[in-house]
Order: sequence, then C-alpha cells, then structure tokens
Amino acid sequence: MTYSTPQNPAIRPQSTKVGKVWLVGAGPGDPDLLTVKALRVIQQADLILFDNLVSQDIRALFPHAVPAFYVGKRKDDHSIAQQDLNALLLKKANQGLSVVRIKGGDPFVFGRGGEELMALIQAGVDAEVVPGITSASGCTTAAGIPLTHRGVAQGCTFVTAHGETELHLDWHSLAHIGHTLVFYMGVSRAHVIVKNLIGNGLAANTPAAIIENGCRPDQREIIGHLGELSQMVEKNKVQSPALIIVGEVVNLSSQLRAVPQMDMLNKSCA
Repeated sequence: MTYSTPQNPAIRPQSTKVGKVWLVGAGPGDPDLLTVKALRVIQQADLILFDNLVSQDIRALFPHAVPAFYVGKRKDDHSIAQQDLNALLLKKANQGLSVVRIKGGDPFVFGRGGEELMALIQAGVDAEVVPGITSASGCTTAAGIPLTHRGVAQGCTFVTAHGETELHLDWHSLAHIGHTLVFYMGVSRAHVIVKNLIGNGLAANTPAAIIENGCRPDQREIIGHLGELSQMVEKNKVQSPALIIVGEVVNLSSQLRAVPQMDMLNKSCA
C-alpha cells in the first residue's frame, strides 16, 4: 500500500536522496512469520525505529550497521510522545533516509499506524505500509483456536480494552453478536470485560482463553470460562503481551492442537 503526495517546498529533503518512511508490521513475534517484503525493507533501511512488541528474535534480523532505536509504548510508560515520534519520522525522511518504523502485529490493527501515516501524508512525505500478521490471527492459530469455525462462529470481532481516555464499547452488541471476541491489551481490564459481557447477557460459562507471549518461545495458553477470567489472570500472573479470546471456538483447541500441521506451526514458534 503506497501513498505519494507532492513535496511541500518548505520541507524538501536537504539530501539529493529522496527519503521514505515504511510502516512495517512485524507480526506476533516469530521471525518466520515476517512477510518477505517486511524482511526486504528491514534489510534496506537507513534507520529503524521499533516498538516494545517487536520480539528479540526479529530485532536480531536488523542489519548490524543500521542504527536502531526503541520508541515503544507500554502502559503508563511511553519512551517518546506520539507527536514527537511523528516529527522524528518527518525529520529523518526529509534528510533523505529510508526509515523503517516497525511495529508488532499489523500497523493498522491497534498499532496507531493510521495516525503516523496521516501525519506523513499531510507533510508530503512518501510512505508505504507493509502489513503484518496481527496477533489475533497468529497467536490463536498457534494455540489451535480458529477465529471462525463452521457451525460454531461465523465471525470474529477484534476489540481494544484501552481507549485514548475512556473505554466506550457497545457491550450489549458484543455479548449478543455470536462472534469470537478477541481483546487486545485486556489483561489489566479482565474484570471490566467479565462484568460488562456477563452483565449484558453473555453466559458466565462461555469458554475463554488467555494467550500470553503468543508465537514466542515462552508462549502460554490458559483456558477456562468467562466468569473466571479475572481469577485466571491473577492466579497465573499473566503479563503483557497477552490476548483474551472469548467464544465457543476456544473448546476446539484440545482437538486442533493434536493436528500434525498445527504441531509443526507450534514448533516454529518455539
């Protein structure tokens, strides 16, 4: 996906080389799940800016001669403000550099890629988005949990458990839609998820799973029911990154994890 706009004369690159920003999805953590294009772009970078969710195994693929800087954001701990990061991307592109801004998962799925791309477009900087495998797909597959399954779930809904200021969700619709629900960034909000889903009519015995460090060597799955989700987080001391999955498809994990092809995928994540 490429976006090109006329250069603003006031911010033309000072170098004869035309700069560009690549917003690259790193996928859920397994370097084998990087796209071919993502790896090629990384190898051709002049500067790499990476997030907290970009795994160590993927960081090991960064060219040693290329400067790479952490610009990640954790809960209540932002290494750089978003507006300052946007300004940095513009500055380095206008210096004629090929800048790779690499994010865990996919830049357009709760990755603030849209905000960064918008700032680049408005400033007249060339930018391209390289999609990545989002955690909801990669991690559930590694755990043997299909997002959809005929006769069980005809759709899936991705939800962020954190808003910019407050969390505004249509909990009634989520409780009755009949989809597999995947909550990103939900570990610290497990009690909110339980309260609102059950309070709006979803059965407490609905299957639920937590996938911690999905597609990484220390991947862990904890399976139970919606009503005990908070206790599952607390008892097992779950830490981010972790996904919460709610829906009947969770019950398929015990069967699908035994499939040889699934075992091969899981080994690639180990």
